[in-house]
Amino acid sequence: MPKTHTLSLIIPCYNEEKTLKRCVEKVLEISDEFLSLEIIIVDDCSSDRSLAIAQQLARLNRNIKVLNHCRNSGKGAALRTGFQQATGDYVAIQDADLEYDPHDLKKLLIPLQQGKADVVLGSRFLTTEAHRVFHFWHALGNRFLTLLSNMFTDLNLTDMETCYKVFRREVITAIKLEENRFGFEPEIVAKIAQQRLRIYEMGISYYGRSYGEGKKIGYKDGIRAIYCILKYNLHRAPLAIQFLFYTIIGGLAALANLAFFLAFYHAGFGVNISAPLAFTAAALINYLLCVKLVFRHKARWNSAIEIIMFALVVISVGTYDWWLTRFMINLGSAPAIAKIIATASGLILNYLGRRFLVFPERGSKAW
Repeated sequence: MPKTHTLSLIIPCYNEEKTLKRCVEKVLEISDEFLSLEIIIVDDCSSDRSLAIAQQLARLNRNIKVLNHCRNSGKGAALRTGFQQATGDYVAIQDADLEYDPHDLKKLLIPLQQGKADVVLGSRFLTTEAHRVFHFWHALGNRFLTLLSNMFTDLNLTDMETCYKVFRREVITAIKLEENRFGFEPEIVAKIAQQRLRIYEMGISYYGRSYGEGKKIGYKDGIRAIYCILKYNLHRAPLAIQFLFYTIIGGLAALANLAFFLAFYHAGFGVNISAPLAFTAAALINYLLCVKLVFRHKARWNSAIEIIMFALVVISVGTYDWWLTRFMINLGSAPAIAKIIATASGLILNYLGRRFLVFPERGSKAW
């Protein structure tokens, strides 16, 4: 006889009074003798009647729990709140806007119930099911973000941004989530990829809304998604890819280095003062961008060794930069040419020092 499982369904809700009741009714339809439901509605400080509707639904059904935020914090924050309260065997996400059909969840649960998967994602593109047709640029942007994510995670997903993600509860509760808005999607994909979990993908139906009908995601969320893909993946990327992006960051810092050096030099400070000052300013820019993107390391300065290693790298490469700049000028090179050569040759030293001395990866759970 098949075993009964419990699915905890997290419904983040923000101003969805028109669709919330119908959404919950459709979710309840998938419950049967082998699948029980725990529905957790997280109202993200709605300004309409969403919270009141959710509370009314909870009074009518003991399997519905309502949580609410005192201030609007975003979808990711609402999901974190819901995940913390989930007690089922499996945990899934259901948007309150009826773009996704809850009946598809039963299909997505099969690989989990069979013990074949740890995570199952529903793809809006890998399907022969009903699919509302519009928003070409939105779909194109989605495919681009999925491609970029796949390049870093080494997964072959077709729909990274899908709402329908179903997890074994032990998987999702063990992951520390940080993103408050739609950046949750690339963040969670990055982190499940880094754990080398068994990930499946299955086609689902999709009934997308227009922006006039209340769709909330916009171009700013797309930009944030790109940032999140880099933020949560680059620190685990192969060294060649890391160095490529570090080179881009280093190029920006190098331009700042050159600009500061020429400004100080032509102001009459001389090479011995201009080169160290310019290098220090550029190193700060380089460091901040590296912490934010490449090395994914939040400097808490709670380790004397970390502080010492960072200082040694900066001083060593800075000394090399000063010496080579001065050496090239003494040989007759123009100041700008001398600085460009010193900065370019110091780029590799900077990367190696930061990657292996200041920000080494420590274990498999670097998040």
